[in-house]
Amino acid sequence: MRSTLISLIFLAACSSEANHLGNPLLWPVNALTSATENAIYNERRGRVEIAVKSNFDQIIPEIMAGGGPAISTAMEEAGIPLQDRPARLVQLRGDIGIYDDNPGALVTALMVYSS
Repeated sequence: MRSTLISLIFLAACSSEANHLGNPLLWPVNALTSATENAIYNERRGRVEIAVKSNFDQIIPEIMAGGGPAISTAMEEAGIPLQDRPARLVQLRGDIGIYDDNPGALVTALMVYSS
């Protein structure tokens, strides 16, 4: 029974067919990679949350004005490229009703816009 299971795992690893589990031999590597990527993302998101929530009263008027130091800091923390920021400010301004009383939604939008 045990050898049959091991044989099936190796056969799945050699399959050229697509499957949702991927190569079983790479599962440990994929787990480590995923954990590392999640930690990096969570750290960056935390920095964005601090930048947005600590300056939220300044950020909303800056979005409406087309920029300013507080929204620039939040965009920097999110990793939004400089060349994309003017377009992102236009998008944020167009959806200002979503973010006006909701700093969490603004954090999410900035993370989506990040590279």
